Amino acid sequence: MTELRHILCVDDEEDILTIIKLCLEMNGGFAVTCCRDGHEALEQAAQLRPDLILLDVMMPGLDGPATFAELRKRKNCRDIPVVFVTASVRRAETDEFLKLGASGLIRKPFDPATLCAEIEAIWRGVQEKRDRLESTP
Repeated sequence: MTELRHILCVDDEEDILTIIKLCLEMNGGFAVTCCRDGHEALEQAAQLRPDLILLDVMMPGLDGPATFAELRKRKNCRDIPVVFVTASVRRAETDEFLKLGASGLIRKPFDPATLCAEIEAIWRGVQEKRDRLESTP
């Protein structure tokens, strides 16, 4: 199983970015790069090739779903797992994000004490899915 080391976090709210960065670095030992919008995220994802992207759904300009769609069009970014982070979690929206190909969803407000565990659980699921696909003849 590939180790989760570097996370790209995308949110237009500075306080959310600060909390996520502190939590993931201090509690999970992850390297975290923060972006304030979808355009910056597309640039950083292509340059840094993070292991995972946490992507806010509602952002001005290029929102989360539009950023996700752009990432999937780019050959060097399409295989990076994306986890949507959102305050609006209706069952239909959750299903839609997963149908788009998102690896998971984290609800706002999230619990900083359990955020790392949530992300690690999603990461394990991504790795198990990849392992199954690679072992299928």
